[in-house]
Amino acid sequence: MNQLKITGGNPLRGHIKAAGAKNAMTKLLVASLLSDKKCTFYNVPNIGDVEVTVTLCEEIGMEVNWDKSEGRMEVITKELKTTYVPQRFCGSNRIPILMIGALLGRTDQDIIVPTAGGCLIGQRPVDFHIQALEQLGAVIEYRGMKREGAYFAHAHQGLKGAVITLPYPSVGATENTILAGVTARGHTIIKNAAMEPEIIELILFLQKLGANITVDVDRTIRIQGTRHFYEVEHTVIPDRIEAASWGMAAITTKGRVFVEGAQHVNMVTFLNKIREVGGGFEIKGNGIEFFYDGPLQGGLHLETDVHPGFMTDWQQPFVVLLTQASGSSVIHETVYENRFGYTETLREMGADITLFRTCLGGKQCRFESQSFGHSVIVKGPVTLTGKEIKIPDLRAGFAYVMAALIASGTSTISGLPFLERGYENLVKKLELLGADVSIVNAKTTEAAKETIATVVA
Repeated sequence: MNQLKITGGNPLRGHIKAAGAKNAMTKLLVASLLSDKKCTFYNVPNIGDVEVTVTLCEEIGMEVNWDKSEGRMEVITKELKTTYVPQRFCGSNRIPILMIGALLGRTDQDIIVPTAGGCLIGQRPVDFHIQALEQLGAVIEYRGMKREGAYFAHAHQGLKGAVITLPYPSVGATENTILAGVTARGHTIIKNAAMEPEIIELILFLQKLGANITVDVDRTIRIQGTRHFYEVEHTVIPDRIEAASWGMAAITTKGRVFVEGAQHVNMVTFLNKIREVGGGFEIKGNGIEFFYDGPLQGGLHLETDVHPGFMTDWQQPFVVLLTQASGSSVIHETVYENRFGYTETLREMGADITLFRTCLGGKQCRFESQSFGHSVIVKGPVTLTGKEIKIPDLRAGFAYVMAALIASGTSTISGLPFLERGYENLVKKLELLGADVSIVNAKTTEAAKETIATVVA
């Protein structure tokens, strides 16, 4: 099993390009299943989650021509080979559950999908998905199977538009409801919908495909059902999580990195916090340059939130950045209740991080009085020391890479399949920026085997 070996102390300097957004491309592939027309995608990221999603869609009947060197992909699903997603996709990522919304309007057969997967960062129930789809006329049942459970769904009478109010602006539930609403008869109205840039990206693609969708300023999405579709060409937006990750790495290592493709409009909240802590950035025509601009200042209060709030996937590397800022800072996680598990490793490296089970913030939080460790106080600056690290999830993985880049000594990081899920050419980009990094082969231990099994399921 490969491991990443990093010796800290080198400032990151140079120019890299942000890949296409993981959280957009995977959903666009599923959305293309709505029609039998050809869809051509550009700026496709060559990452693990796209690989898994392609394999899943091919299982359903999609034909895929992917030029990885050019970031170009052509797909077409002339007909469905099956509506059964095999159990081997259980736990692979969060995409199988979205197959229900995409396929309900294309077939009157039973759709069978395994339980959802993804990183172990807290409960990600699909109740909101199911409730919304049932309001549109779907019949959905959970059944236990040999290894894991599966969802059985159908709409023998067809889908019919409805007014749906989501209890929480869940990204996945919003996407599933949009996909189903496109082919439902009449109007579908989704209230309290998620409004992340990746949601807007999905809507733009679907409009090209033939859907009639409008977005109101009060988190309301309106859809007029259709069955008439067109061929589509679509360029995937750059990944705002990757762009922010490299920006934080540049500042934390006291370097300077230009991230080509980083989009100002999708990173406003993040950039405000970077400026608040004393980090430097300059908006340019084709990206953003991030740089160390003197000692970092703590005393920051940050609460994660749905868009346009501070993204939960920016939180982990930002904690590493705060270990290098003077003073105490508070972070309140309000999206996932179990997302600070990675901080134990940072503490072992020398970070001064205290975990709290109470809400350290003024924002109303779903996890109040539920005894989840979902707030931290970070004190800095501190000196981190390299160590052997095992990655628990995708975003914690990049936080560990950042920690290793500034640590004294050498760190060895295992669990690279997690990083490969969401970061294209990570090692190559680190080398381009001057990091002291290499890939080493290590004996595959039982712990490493468990990591592989968790990621690829």
